[in-house]
Amino acid sequence: MYDMLKTQISDAQKIVIIQGENPDGDSLASSLALEELLGEQGKTVTMYCAIDMPKYLRFLNGWDRVVSDFPFDAELAIIVDTAAEALLEKALLTPGVRSFLESHPVAVLDHHGEADDEVEQDDLTFHHDFILSRDAAATGELIYDIATNLDWTITPAAAAFLYSSIAADTLGLSTESVTPATYQTMADLVKLGAVPHEIENARRELMKKPADILAYKGELISRIEYLLGGALALVHIPWEDIQKYSDRYNPSVLVLDEMRLVEGVQVACAIKTYPDGKLTGKLRCNRPVAGAIAGYFGGGGHNYAAGFKVHETYDQIIHELVEATDKALKDQS
Repeated sequence: MYDMLKTQISDAQKIVIIQGENPDGDSLASSLALEELLGEQGKTVTMYCAIDMPKYLRFLNGWDRVVSDFPFDAELAIIVDTAAEALLEKALLTPGVRSFLESHPVAVLDHHGEADDEVEQDDLTFHHDFILSRDAAATGELIYDIATNLDWTITPAAAAFLYSSIAADTLGLSTESVTPATYQTMADLVKLGAVPHEIENARRELMKKPADILAYKGELISRIEYLLGGALALVHIPWEDIQKYSDRYNPSVLVLDEMRLVEGVQVACAIKTYPDGKLTGKLRCNRPVAGAIAGYFGGGGHNYAAGFKVHETYDQIIHELVEATDKALKDQS
């Protein structure tokens, strides 16, 4: 089932694991799990992301081993949790990276939560082997399936990372993407050494906020707009806020869950604007439409969480966001 990946890994000594430029709990924990799993096989593994790891993910030990300098001596690249070029834009603009990916074997490990062949999951323009699970609730669940099928040794550390990956992408096993197999995987990972209360305690400790960050959260909440009759909740995070707060806490993460829990809201979106004209959007949804909305802008992601990056004016993107959200919600009804 995973013969090509098995061969690629067997033939490579140095491997780079690449995350998209919207790192989250699934992408980081999956990267850390692969680092551990492949390290057990004697491989030299480098984890790469073109942007810094967000502060809220730093409860995962090993986050600081993710580098932003691409390891051009690698022999194989494994991209986790995305197959969208828009989420690899900065990496692909780095001199030499696209050429590397065009001239080396590349495997992409990804998942999504619906069996919809019409949804574009992969727009990477360089050759790659795309391993997409239509059933896994997280990339970590896919990696667990790969590891068990290929008889890899799953250490307690790897088990903990895989558990964290699935817990993060399913909001604690609460999304529609969770299946009986997901619960069985989580149980297996606990047997293999993952300790749920230790993982959750570490996450909660890092989630503690300074008083001024809590005050800023209140300010963000006061800015929320409700569009499409209340189905779309929107908050704008300008460059000044990014400069002031993002080094200590991701502004989007502060409010997206609260936005999603407002009565009537189906789609929550945080939009950041940058001085170079770039605009990024982070989506969290109550209905499985996030990937479709992000795809409208050339972005990507999954049913309930996705992101996009564009160069348009804020007013224009809001107009398009309303149209894309309205269409996605109607198509999903």
